[in-house]
Amino acid sequence: MQLSHGWSRATPLFDDGNLVSFAGLVPVMALAEQAGLSELITAKVKITKSRVKSAAVNPAGKLTSIIAGMAAGADSIDDLDVIRAGGMPQLFGGVYACATLGQFLREFTHGHCLQLASVLRSQLVNLTAATDLLPGISNRVFVDIDSLLRPVFGYHKQGASYGHTKIAGKQILRKGLSPLATTISTTDGAPVITGIRLRAGRAGSGKGAASMVSDAIRTARAAGATGEILVRGDSAYGNSTVVAACVKAGVRFSFVLRKDPAVNRAIASIRDDAWSPVHYPGAVTDPDTGELISDAEVAEVAFTAFATTTQPVTARLIVRRVRDRARLAELFSIWRHHPFFTDSTEATGHADITHRRHAIIETVFADVIDGPLAQLPSGRFAANSAWAICAAMTHNLLRAAGTLTSPAHAVARGATLRRQIITVPARLTRPQRRPVLHLPAHWPWAQQWITLFDKVFASGTRPLRAT
Repeated sequence: MQLSHGWSRATPLFDDGNLVSFAGLVPVMALAEQAGLSELITAKVKITKSRVKSAAVNPAGKLTSIIAGMAAGADSIDDLDVIRAGGMPQLFGGVYACATLGQFLREFTHGHCLQLASVLRSQLVNLTAATDLLPGISNRVFVDIDSLLRPVFGYHKQGASYGHTKIAGKQILRKGLSPLATTISTTDGAPVITGIRLRAGRAGSGKGAASMVSDAIRTARAAGATGEILVRGDSAYGNSTVVAACVKAGVRFSFVLRKDPAVNRAIASIRDDAWSPVHYPGAVTDPDTGELISDAEVAEVAFTAFATTTQPVTARLIVRRVRDRARLAELFSIWRHHPFFTDSTEATGHADITHRRHAIIETVFADVIDGPLAQLPSGRFAANSAWAICAAMTHNLLRAAGTLTSPAHAVARGATLRRQIITVPARLTRPQRRPVLHLPAHWPWAQQWITLFDKVFASGTRPLRAT
């Protein structure tokens, strides 16, 4: 690909008021409105006192502007100005300047963030009812919980403190803020975010986990989960409080346990002939013996966890052991043991595979970090908390739009959806006062874009949300 001649004499002008950079926001934001986003914000988010009189006016318009900017790729408050360029104000009414939106976010308190979190859960329920966002939700649902540490810089970030994180397999201390998130996924559906709560960087990973799990379970049931719900997490959430919340809600659990003396004794009690190879996806079968070529083996034993607390639970302790690759020359095999505690009814090997798929939540973290959570833009803690919740709402909205677009887009990354569906240039015209978007010829995903547009607007003004 070569640049044609004559560009040294060209004159670039930013002067076209009818050119739109993000035509994909038209069907995406229409889907948000048909799912009742503005109505939910108006009903739930109430900012009665504000430091600046006009800052809290029209929270629905301002929050939808933030979500639209995030869907277009904004990862900072200044970037939200992308929704005001060219002909965007002709497509959308009530488009706010980034300074106004930043001022609005700074009016948030902890209570307002709880209100916005309620909007996130209700919007997810409506999107699930309107689209095939979670296929197979009536059969089996997976609720995953985990946290991450987002680095921040400077001395004026409220709540910023040093916390532990893992980079390239090494534990390091890093200054930042620590969002705790829960997701819902199904066997055939990509994960969506049910809740996200911002915490100080030094907060323990399990802080507030029990209430987050309870909210996620209620949201899953409201969205149509009538079958089995399995809650999964790593060792930070394998404690009596979180497990008790799962038992109280009547759902199954699968959590990693720290190897304390009681767990070590239970592992040591497993007979040598009880271990069996686990059939991981991609495992190879020995052509001579028919056995799996794998050094990973699993076994289980009955175990009573949290025996010293007021909430002891008896269930299955499933242990996966793997040869220590650093000691292959030892006379006897050296094994590393990885136990998790579950009341799943699956066979031992299948239960282990299902538990390890908890890592699917990391794909959500990678998605939002590559998008709105690339940074936490405000100096105020509550403003950053509201920003994180808006990022979760944007993630779910893009995921719902992807399910209406094509099977490939239903499981695509947020960056892919933005590149192929959202960031589509168009020229706005009005022949006979009818709005027409002139999109690029030979756009590779033109048919998928038209499919999304037709499905969203086929219902006219009829709300798509559940009644």
